[in-house]
Amino acid sequence: MVRKKVVILGAAGRDFHDFNMLFRDNKEYEVVAFTAAQIPFIADRTYPRELSGKLYPRGIRIHDESELLDVIRKHRADICLQAYSDTTYNNVMHNSAIANAAGADFWIVSPERTMLRSKKRVIAICAARTGSGKSQTTRYVSEFLRRKGVKAVIIRHPMPYGILKNEIVERFERKEDLDRYKTTIEEREEYEQHINNGFIVYAGVDYEKILRSAEKEADVIIWDGGNNDAPFIRPDLMVAVIDPLRPGDELAYYPGEVVVKIADIVLINKANSVTEGVIASAKKRLGEINKDAVIVVADSEIKTDNKEGIRGKRVLLIEDGPTITHGGMPFGAAMVASQMFGAKSVVEARKYAVGTIKETFEKYPLLKEELPAMGYSKGQISDLEKTINRAKCDIVVSATPIDLRRILDIRKPMAHVTYDLAPRTREFDRLLEEFARSTRKQR
Repeated sequence: MVRKKVVILGAAGRDFHDFNMLFRDNKEYEVVAFTAAQIPFIADRTYPRELSGKLYPRGIRIHDESELLDVIRKHRADICLQAYSDTTYNNVMHNSAIANAAGADFWIVSPERTMLRSKKRVIAICAARTGSGKSQTTRYVSEFLRRKGVKAVIIRHPMPYGILKNEIVERFERKEDLDRYKTTIEEREEYEQHINNGFIVYAGVDYEKILRSAEKEADVIIWDGGNNDAPFIRPDLMVAVIDPLRPGDELAYYPGEVVVKIADIVLINKANSVTEGVIASAKKRLGEINKDAVIVVADSEIKTDNKEGIRGKRVLLIEDGPTITHGGMPFGAAMVASQMFGAKSVVEARKYAVGTIKETFEKYPLLKEELPAMGYSKGQISDLEKTINRAKCDIVVSATPIDLRRILDIRKPMAHVTYDLAPRTREFDRLLEEFARSTRKQR
């Protein structure tokens, strides 16, 4: 039998999961390569034999996506599989055109085919775009369930950006675990607040093993999604978070529309940052996409530990990296806080960027005033620190979910901005209460 040759297009997340679920032990196909996009420094690695299985004793090479055409031609690939998220429909079809022109089919697999089944009940928190507020929603849900006597363990969408064979199953319970696994800034942003709130977080590469480990500790699994990807675990209740500051993006970015269509609850977040007219339009549009979903509205309440330090000052703004880079947000919570608390002016972060941070601004030319908290390597973390300390400002306003002072030597005053979900009605709580009640009955 001649095996079909497959190239998987990814970003160190769904690509590996789809391989594990569909191809690892499948003798009908041969995955000849992965490609990598969106995240820096994740190409030029190998998906190791410890993960790739007996059919791939030498592992599988990972190439930068810019090499896609050459990879298809070199391996005479039959199929290219789209396996990453938060990308425009235009980009999806652009990659399809490259594949088709080179003689390969282009596949988009339904999330249903790669969902694991859990022995425990599952709530999935997903979104139409990155930066919509999944993490704050996950915090709200996990804390609500704890108050109702239900033990939740969080499984986070993958971010395996280091040595893959060391990241097969990762368990985070204490801050020391963040150091033990040599986590990037992005990973810390997603794990640290859950740890601070007393919750265990699992992540890694092999989600079958991750799920079975997490089930031993939980009444409920909470899937904390990444970007706008669909869950890897079949949910009993699924929430899709929508950002009204980017209206219509759920119809323009893959797989955001899929996420909205399969959700049980669509949560319009950041309602306090838009008009009632925008909310009404969002409700109408979302109701047309998914007429069966319950639509709820929530505010994103912004706080800071140093609002007096912001007032009347020149501020440098730092935002969550993915949100304002490939997430395309024109501004983030640091900008909102600087306006709320009366900053005098915002300095142009791009002017002070060095090294890989400067390269980030060049890659995303719309970025100007706000500094993305990029930290995917020791060198990039150093460049971020240098950029911050070079900036001519009175105070740094940081809205990354972690306190950057734990990992950077910032030689300026800082205001740390946090944001919490605040549903406008009790409908969301009512639905969560029903879920908690039925979970307690099944124990």
